[in-house]
Amino acid sequence: MRFLLCLLVTGMYLPAVEENRNFTGVITDDMCKKNHTMMNITPDAKCIRTCVSIYKSKYALADGKDVYRLSDQQMPEKFAGQKVVVTGVLYEKTKIIKVESIRPAK
Repeated sequence: MRFLLCLLVTGMYLPAVEENRNFTGVITDDMCKKNHTMMNITPDAKCIRTCVSIYKSKYALADGKDVYRLSDQQMPEKFAGQKVVVTGVLYEKTKIIKVESIRPAK
């Protein structure tokens, strides 16, 4: 009985298995987020790339309600300003998606 109780208690503290999920949204940066008008740089893709390269902002995914920073900062560059599907693991506390892949959304 003690053994079973120990197994139960120990199981409660094991980390949850991280699973890849799909997130659909637009590649942006974490400074401008959803609104690129304040920088007066058009089109949005140019603003995003400028903010990342010059102002050291980070690539992110805007899904319509939240903005998630992306762990990979090279892969999203070619998708700046585009609607995509990011496959990866979301870390809720930090709002960071550990990127596995990025593809254009259909």
